[in-house]
Amino acid sequence: MSGINIVSTGGYAPLLAVTNDDMAKIVETNDEWIRTRTGIGQRRMSNCEPTWYMGAMASKQAIERAGIDPKDIGLIISSTITNDFVTPSASCLIQRETGAVNAAAFDLGAACSGFVYAVDTACRFLATDENLKYVLVSANENLSYITNFADRSSCVLFGDGAAAVILEKSDKLFTSWLGADGTGAKFLYAKNHHQQNPFITEDRPVIDDETDPSVDHRLLIQDGKEVYKFATRALPTAAKNAADKISLDISDIDLFIPHQANIRIIETAAKNLGVSMDKFFTNIDMHGNTSSASIPIALNEAVEKGVLKRGMKVCLVGFGAGLTLGSVIIEY
Repeated sequence: MSGINIVSTGGYAPLLAVTNDDMAKIVETNDEWIRTRTGIGQRRMSNCEPTWYMGAMASKQAIERAGIDPKDIGLIISSTITNDFVTPSASCLIQRETGAVNAAAFDLGAACSGFVYAVDTACRFLATDENLKYVLVSANENLSYITNFADRSSCVLFGDGAAAVILEKSDKLFTSWLGADGTGAKFLYAKNHHQQNPFITEDRPVIDDETDPSVDHRLLIQDGKEVYKFATRALPTAAKNAADKISLDISDIDLFIPHQANIRIIETAAKNLGVSMDKFFTNIDMHGNTSSASIPIALNEAVEKGVLKRGMKVCLVGFGAGLTLGSVIIEY
């Protein structure tokens, strides 16, 4: 399969910065406890910015930096688990806001691995449609929509934000590997709110303890220990499997941009992978965990800061609810 070129990146971070001291005002915690266990110092949270709006702002910046006509974008893929609407999709609203009137548009949901899944999907579209010039991939998340702010163990982790990339077909290096383990769905989930139809006569299948009336299952429920165990295995597994497909040595990768879930997860996974943390770009200290938006937010910052330079091999690797995992290795 042919590769892709990242033409440009863009990002949007809400202006509302919530520090660890701010979190200590609503739950029993403190800055030291949060930093030592997660690596997070602050997180950005939506101050009424909708998910689609953040995605549109990030996409507009990517389009402007690319210097392209938005009418030349043939496809928009939006990764999100926190859409503002059941329908329409966030991608259609991003299309409306960016003026990409010729683009097909759909949303993709793979939780924290969503951006990786979306980039891989975009590559496949570009490889099979000779008329497709540019694909816009945006990851946009409002995790504050579904965070349980009474749960001191999880509410300190999450933030909001968006980032986007413009992709085109290229002969550059590209390899990918995607995976999932649905048996772990019960370890990290949040339910949609549905009304019941008036004709129901049977009990429905449930996830684990979701019948517990004391728990609001519309908010994120996480088994931290199980997620940690999965994540520390998933990162090296996904990265190695993608590299092995083209007989690429892991040591030849110049930069890793992982899902920014927890600094301890990243450090443990890096050790399991046999790679120095010097090769890992992290910004979890300033953004927290923004689900599928975390990798492209970090990617955008790595580009802006000059850490990621043209010609470098970069591994984007995600893991999250589902459970899902995946990586793409590309030449930037």
